Amino acid sequence: MTTSLVKDAAGMDKVVLREPLGATAQVHLYGGQVTSWKNERGEELLFLSSKAIFKPPKAIRGGIPVCFPQFSNLGTLEQHGFARNRVWAIDTDPPPILNSSGSGSCSSNKNSTVDLILKSSEDAWPHSFEVRMRVTLKRGGDLAQTIRVRNTNTDNKSFSFTIALHTYFSVSDINEVRIEGLETLEYMDNLQQRKRFTEQGDSITFDGEVDKVYLGAPTKIAIVDHEKKRTIVVKKEGFPDAVVWNPWDKKAKAMSDFGDDEYLHMVCVEPAVIETPITLKPGEEWRGRQELSAVPSSYCSGQLDPGKVLQGK
Repeated sequence: MTTSLVKDAAGMDKVVLREPLGATAQVHLYGGQVTSWKNERGEELLFLSSKAIFKPPKAIRGGIPVCFPQFSNLGTLEQHGFARNRVWAIDTDPPPILNSSGSGSCSSNKNSTVDLILKSSEDAWPHSFEVRMRVTLKRGGDLAQTIRVRNTNTDNKSFSFTIALHTYFSVSDINEVRIEGLETLEYMDNLQQRKRFTEQGDSITFDGEVDKVYLGAPTKIAIVDHEKKRTIVVKKEGFPDAVVWNPWDKKAKAMSDFGDDEYLHMVCVEPAVIETPITLKPGEEWRGRQELSAVPSSYCSGQLDPGKVLQGK
């Protein structure tokens, strides 16, 4: 297991995680953002737009942006908050992941891990805070993120926030994808001024734009990709809600950093805290986690029943 700090083509710092069977992940310090997660065959599991802009202050379109301290544009801050377009630092407490020789690499016989931290700045938000995130590529290729938010105010003031791990998954064809695990749940439809509805289908399929916040979502959600014969399982802790999003054709064409037809090859399934914001008193900390795994299965292959995946069988 190795961890290394390198420059991307645009000169931006990123951490590359590797595990012995060949799986890799990349984490840009800009945004604290996972921008790649590949299995042992080198297949990309996350979506990154071909038109993504790797230059501040624009957020990187794709991968796993961190939406904090605001999801959406309902508050006074910029869309989805500021964490996704700030430069995070390597966290030295816990102990540094990168070695002291300056080469920026180290090895582990277990997992490949990087710890990042984002601290408050006066121009961003009138509160003192620390956001710590550990990104781990596990032996076998599963990807885990643990994120912690701490109130470090010294003036006895609490603050509230919403948060999401805005995960873009790569899919073969959105028309051939279904989402399992959110059936019968209440959701807020962002395309209808957050009106509330109850999911009626036995799974979520796509034939147009979708932007829904599912409330009280289960700890496991499955993304079944028939053509790729693959199911991605999202396991979440500390995030009560889940967002499902695909912009479809008209909105895709309106985004300068998104290809006109790329909506066909992505879907966002995001662990989130949206309906009820988290409130922290000084010294208090909130913690959330997601773990992503990919298993070879589909309706066509018959190798796996997604229902059993969701039940942990």
